[in-house]
Amino acid sequence: MNTLKTFRALSLIEGLSLVTLLFIALPLRNYFDINIVWPVGMTHGVLWLAYLVMSLAVSHKQKWSVLFWLVAVVLSVLPFGFLLLDARLKRELVLQAT
Repeated sequence: MNTLKTFRALSLIEGLSLVTLLFIALPLRNYFDINIVWPVGMTHGVLWLAYLVMSLAVSHKQKWSVLFWLVAVVLSVLPFGFLLLDARLKRELVLQAT
């Protein structure tokens, strides 16, 4: 299986978990007294740790620069940053296919 493709999928899932935490779970707790922050936050945390480990492996395999790897890590903690990284990963996958 292509590790870059797997990493791209993990990146999308992890990014969506952050968006869910920030824009669904936290407002539900603060405005409607529905607390799902712990399970959503724990899921996001586990996904982020998996993202971090896999990003190291993929960066080594793809021969990314340290700077690009750091950008990928920073984008993982910014809401919707995963979309910017996804565009880059998609281009990289297209280049690999040709």
